[in-house]
Formats: sequence, structure tokens, C-alpha cells
Amino acid sequence: MTAARIFGRAWARRRLVTLKRLGPELRRRIYDALPRPAVRALQEEWWWQAHGGQIEPEGDWRIWSLVAGRGFGKTRAGAEWVWQRARDNPGARIALVAASLDEVVKVLVKGETGLFAVARSGEEARWVADHDTFYFPSGAMAFACTAERPARLRGPAHHFAWCDELAKWPNAGETWDMLMMGLRLGDRPRAIVTTTPQPVPVLKRILGLPRCVTTRGRTDENPHSPADFRAAMAEMYGDSRLGRQELDGILFDDPEGALWTREMLEAGRPDRPFVPSEIGGRFVRIVIGVDPPASATGDACGIIVCGLDEEGVAWVLADLTVAGLRPEGWARRVAGAAELWRAQLIVAEKNQGGEMIGSVLRGVDSALPVRLVHADRGKAARAEPVALRFETGRARLAGTFPELEDELCAMTYGGYQGPGSPDRADAMVWAMTELIGPARGPRIRML
Repeated sequence: MTAARIFGRAWARRRLVTLKRLGPELRRRIYDALPRPAVRALQEEWWWQAHGGQIEPEGDWRIWSLVAGRGFGKTRAGAEWVWQRARDNPGARIALVAASLDEVVKVLVKGETGLFAVARSGEEARWVADHDTFYFPSGAMAFACTAERPARLRGPAHHFAWCDELAKWPNAGETWDMLMMGLRLGDRPRAIVTTTPQPVPVLKRILGLPRCVTTRGRTDENPHSPADFRAAMAEMYGDSRLGRQELDGILFDDPEGALWTREMLEAGRPDRPFVPSEIGGRFVRIVIGVDPPASATGDACGIIVCGLDEEGVAWVLADLTVAGLRPEGWARRVAGAAELWRAQLIVAEKNQGGEMIGSVLRGVDSALPVRLVHADRGKAARAEPVALRFETGRARLAGTFPELEDELCAMTYGGYQGPGSPDRADAMVWAMTELIGPARGPRIRML
């Protein structure tokens, strides 16, 4: 009896169930002792290797959008999904769509985790370049399509479709529309979209469809990718906008009427953040903005350090926001920040706690220079003069502050459009307003 018959799918499934019950060390020892055909049989079982966003969702969806970072395993998930559709549906017609024919062939078909790579033992598939067609042993066929020529999708009809890196397609909207109008064969036509996010109109439109389900994932969530690659990406890109998009799989989308945009925040950002020991005489004034929470279990306490340099440019120096602390806890955090950054003033909003805010801060350090401010205008009205400073380059970020940046980009002329409360943004606006001087100042009272 051949090794392929001995170590078949039935054996692999039984062995995986057994291995799952064992501890990690014993499981590794048994796995290492297996002959190569047995290891191959285990590796061909996708269900136990799929992680997080790679797992096919349940339900009556028509489009599955897998939006994730580089190296998460989007191509492997797409190839495994297409193979399973071909096995379950002999004779199925499947569209393989990418930005170019070259990408269909080199990534989806012949890539290291493409269709050829994930075929099981004994599954003889063929790629016929003259036909731009991938032939499955079940009789199903996958046809290479390109977003460079969307009109070629006008005639063909399909049971299934795999759309790879849709966010970078040329003619993306037209290609998608032609594909969807031809996705009409069988009882349950479906498509999978595997892409790194970019704020392009067609992707936003797809994600908003009623029968679209979305799974997500980050680069560092793939346990099968090289650890050195994951570490290098974190070192080089970390919390930068590019890293959060390309590695964390975050789709940035500035809402209509946004006071801040991602491009605006990127402008003027230094190569590395300022640190307290290096500020020296660079800043003529440093102020800390504080947006206290309504309760210890409520919103976070926004704590933002800002400084005005000798050229009149206001900088965000640090985000020291904390959550879940009692008043004495966040007050100590503020006092520590004031000492570390040698702040000349702490500006704290008193709408939520009144005079108690000043008492709490002075309770941890009686020498703290505190000014309480009352918000008698809406968030957008208070933020607008500060946003103008960013737009003209007279205010900048001295580092990457992901949570703060998300809040700023959700601040619009009509108000805050993001989740939760913009505690960081509010604290930053108070500190910046103190540094640059308000157009119409809020009522303030010096303690």
C-alpha cells in the first residue's frame, strides 16, 4: 500500500484530533517524528491551520471581504476557499480577478500559497496559459480576469469569484460591477475579496453592502510567518500610518467635513519623536491638556502634552492618556507628566467635575500650576482654530499617536463622528488653545 493511501485524509483527521488533546511539547515531539508523507497529509488539512480572519464566516452572505495586513495569509485563505468550491461543485466556473494578468498567474495560480501550492496529494490540476484557465480535477475551471480590461467580464457568467488586492485595481468600480453582474450561476454564487485596505471608493462601497461579511487580521497574527519578518516590520513601521494600514489592516477613511485628515497629520512629522531629556531650550512653553472622565469606570482621562517652539510652531509631544483609574490615579499621572516635561501650565476641563477637578490635582501636588476651563461652545467650534494651525503647518505631531490621530480625523464641522468620546482630542485642543491663543476664548478661572 502506498504512503499516500496510508496517510490519507481519514488518517490525518484522526491524528489531528488526537494531537489536539496533547500538550504543546508532546505534540511537537510526535509531529517531528512523523515521516514526510504523514507531515504532508497533516499540512494539507486547512481547517486546523486557519486563524482568525482566515476562517470562512457562516451565514447567508454573498461577498466575503478578508481585509488584512501584509503577510497575514490572505492569499492562502483565498486559494483554499477556491479549491474547496471546486471540490464541492464539479463543473463550476470561477473567476480569478487581479490588477493584471501577470498578478493572476504569479500570485493566485503559481504563488507560494496559490492554487498549485495548496493542492492536496493526488489532485492533478493544470494551468493552460493559452486559455488563461486553471483546470481542477473535479472538472471545475478558474478563468484569469484582469481589471485592466473590465469589458471582458461583460459576457462570462460565474458561480464563484476570487478578487485579490482589489484596493489597487485599475478601473476598479467598472471591473467590480461587470463581475457582479456575471456572478449568477448556481443556487449560491459567492465571491471572496482578499485585500490590504486602502480608502478607495469601490472597497468602501463593497464593505457597506448588506450581504457582505468582513473578517480582518494583522500581520503579527500569522503564526506561520517568519518571526524576523514580523519583528522587522514592527521596528520599521510600528504605529505609523503606513504600518497601521499595511500591517494592521486598518482602513482609514476621513469622514465628510473632517477638520483633520491623515495627510495633514503626516505632514511635518519628524523622523523620531522628541523626548523630555532633549527638549532643552527648544520650547518656550509647555502645556498639558487634561480632559477628566465623568467616573472611574467611564471614559478615559485625556492627558496630552503640547509645546510651543521658538519659531511659533505648536507640537504634540506626548499622549499619556489613561483609563480605569480613580481621580487620585489620573491626577498623579498628570503631576508626573508635568514634572517630566517641565510644564508651565496644566489646563483641565471642569465641565464634568467642576471645582473638584482642581482640588484633586492640587491634592497630589499643591504646587501644580492648574487652570480650569469651561467648554461653553461645541467641540467642533473649539477645535477649528487648532485644525487650521495644522493645515497651515503651524501645529504638528512630534511622533505617532494612533488613538489621538483616529479621534482627530473623526472630528468634523458637524461634531465628533467616531466611537466613544474624543478624550485625547479634547485634551489636545485645550492645550493647543492655551499655547496659540483662542480666537474667542473660553471662560477661564485661575485657581
